[in-house]
Amino acid sequence: MQTDAPRTVDVLAFPEVQLLDVAGPLQVFATANELAIAAGMPRPYRPRVISRDGVVNASAGLGLVAHPLPDASEACDTLIIAGGWGVHEAVRHPDLVGWVRTRSTHARRTASVCTGAFLLAAAGLLDARRAVTHWTRCAELAARFPAVRVESDPIFIRDGDVWTSAGVTAGIDLSLALVEEDLGRALALDVARHLVVFLKRPGGQAQFSAALSLQKSGERFAELHAWIAENLASDLSVGVLAGRVGMSERSFVRHYRAQTGTTPARSIERMRLEAARRLLGDTGLPVKRVAARCGFGSEETMRRGFLRALGVSPQAYRDRFTGAAHSE
Repeated sequence: MQTDAPRTVDVLAFPEVQLLDVAGPLQVFATANELAIAAGMPRPYRPRVISRDGVVNASAGLGLVAHPLPDASEACDTLIIAGGWGVHEAVRHPDLVGWVRTRSTHARRTASVCTGAFLLAAAGLLDARRAVTHWTRCAELAARFPAVRVESDPIFIRDGDVWTSAGVTAGIDLSLALVEEDLGRALALDVARHLVVFLKRPGGQAQFSAALSLQKSGERFAELHAWIAENLASDLSVGVLAGRVGMSERSFVRHYRAQTGTTPARSIERMRLEAARRLLGDTGLPVKRVAARCGFGSEETMRRGFLRALGVSPQAYRDRFTGAAHSE
């Protein structure tokens, strides 16, 4: 329940921090303040950047003036550890690692953005917990800290009172989820709209989309992929797809595989799975309707696709990443 006293949100920075890991969460909480005040509510947050180094130079070249580290035993609502290349130097400072460990015990919740998870792990805060970091660093995190249950796919993960998020912009997604937990879904969506965030993503959404992965192969079928994403419940047979790009079926399949490294059917399944994950995480639609809307044909077909790709059923996926479904 909201009290009149603003919640302290400390974002820990260090030399060579990733700028957006700091600025993204800060702006989410600042915008939540603006909207709450405009609605006649008390200011909900007191966000601030803290550091042991005073002025911190981010890896983007911008200097950040930070507050000094507060006493580790001082009460705090939310402690967020930013990421960036400098985190590997940060974990070499036992005093900072110890401060994070102690500070977390006096915070209601602790979170990391991107490679900030390495600092949480060094402090022992991720032992036996599920956690995520930037997809390019998941293997390293798992190797350096084997007690951490690293998952490479989600946007963010909550395990008890500890939250971790994937790379860079995922810090915005995590912060929106924190605002939603505090102030409700309606205000969190208002914050997303004011920040012109395209979509408020659930934690279980993949770190990068199927369409984006396919774009890495070139632009030849970019328009086709965009059309498929908008028509997942339509007839997406090879004949239909080949006709849209003006090729024979045989030529289309050959060129498509050469360009993307996969088959049209496999690409379509990936895009349908991605859409289904988004609906399961962000709406209360029954699983059967999600399957129909995403073009799976039947709930059983979608279930097999989820088990094959993710190792869990659609319902188990929803339970893991949303807890309680939202109404449409």
